[in-house]
Amino acid sequence: MQKILFLDTTLRDGEQTPGVHVNRSGKLEIARALEQLGVDIIEAGFPAASNGDFGCVAEIARTVKGPVICGLSRCVEGDIEAAAEALKSAERKRINLFIASSSIHMEYKLRMTPEQVGRRVADCVSKAREYFDDIEFSCEDATRSDVEFLIRLFEIAAANGATTLNIPDTVGYACPSEFGALVRTIKEGVKGAENCVISSHCHNDLGMGVANALAAIENGALQVECTINGVGERAGNAALEEIAMAIKTRADCYGVDINLDTTQLYRVSRLVSSLYGVQNPPNKPIVGSNCFLHESGIHQHGIMMNRSTYEIMTPESVGMQAEGFVLGKLSGRHAFAQRLSELGYLTLSEEAVTLLFARFKDYADKKSVTDEDIMAIVNEYLDSQSPVYALETFQIQSGNNTAAMAMVTLSCRGAKMSEAAIGDGPIDAAFNAIHRLSGAGDISLEEFEIRAVTEGTDALGEAKIRLNIDGVGFTGRSVSPDIIEACIRAYINALNKWAAT
Repeated sequence: MQKILFLDTTLRDGEQTPGVHVNRSGKLEIARALEQLGVDIIEAGFPAASNGDFGCVAEIARTVKGPVICGLSRCVEGDIEAAAEALKSAERKRINLFIASSSIHMEYKLRMTPEQVGRRVADCVSKAREYFDDIEFSCEDATRSDVEFLIRLFEIAAANGATTLNIPDTVGYACPSEFGALVRTIKEGVKGAENCVISSHCHNDLGMGVANALAAIENGALQVECTINGVGERAGNAALEEIAMAIKTRADCYGVDINLDTTQLYRVSRLVSSLYGVQNPPNKPIVGSNCFLHESGIHQHGIMMNRSTYEIMTPESVGMQAEGFVLGKLSGRHAFAQRLSELGYLTLSEEAVTLLFARFKDYADKKSVTDEDIMAIVNEYLDSQSPVYALETFQIQSGNNTAAMAMVTLSCRGAKMSEAAIGDGPIDAAFNAIHRLSGAGDISLEEFEIRAVTEGTDALGEAKIRLNIDGVGFTGRSVSPDIIEACIRAYINALNKWAAT
């Protein structure tokens, strides 16, 4: 069977999910998990976007083997050079060049004529050939572009050395029959396309991202671009796990195969969900918590007789288990380290495992610790690498007939400093005190979320906040049995991201 290539853009397009910010340690964990999943290409980031993105792409290029490591680039010479430098250590590397091709984008965003766009494509693909043998060319907003102009741009790219021609439905506008026909037109109508892989990149604004990706496959596309859990801008991207299991479950319909180890899907999904702070709804296809649960008596009876009565795939085929592995206070470091690996944390140092094990034991003395607890503990650790500010102590005074007051002591590069403040409740007072200590400019709290990680009165509380500091958004999170402490640490976590910029 023909194999379909999966380009995973969780680390690039997926990180553009509003409110998501993952540091280098978290991104490397996701990249290693994608490597184990068996994705063919990892789009690791946009090297020219920032120093942080450049560094993440460079580290993934150095450390992740197997998949092709790809960097996004505008059709701009400086972007191409940045991508080449960031990817120079990759075992296999690719550049993904893009430029807008729709009239609305050319007029209002690029302010270029179609002729200027064509010349830019020729120049930049030729420039990329100086550094890369593997060049992907993408026409942004392809589904709202003039088809003849689209064909012309793809022909220019193929003639100048592009090896993959990507058709993005950038705003999720296309219908499956329409998108499939466009893919067929490009495949059959572009001179040089016979020497290129045809690819799709589908967004989900109308809920048809996965359907469009599958329509592309039916019409000759050999690569799909997607993200874990469908994360991404606005309504997100086509979900990798849904495309993969549609192909595996309906091989009779699609007649193609994939290189993915689908038993890794649930684990990678949970890792991304936890690190990105974007929870899957229980009815999320393939990886939702309800996918293999049955409440109707008729369904339960059928399942007891034969699971295939109401299940078209098995939990094991996507890596689900009936029950989580619960660790307790008598569990040893070896079992803990093994569970970290099983949960997808593959790059933690021995020192990090030792620190995390100590924190795990603190909680395990009080309660049974579930997978969700462990992931929350590890994610807080990953978020807090190289902090500028660290919490030393806090004291809260609050009551229903008295103003709340907080005294907070932070360490900042070795020096301790304290501040007190009042507020509309203990959390607001603590935030005000930390704001004073930080010396940051204008800070506003844009999002504030508190949730129990697991069930019960002894559950860990997870706090997630989003601060706007001088017009830029920074997310922070933390976990603790004490919800006020979790909120304070989440605020400090967001401040540390600001301080690192």
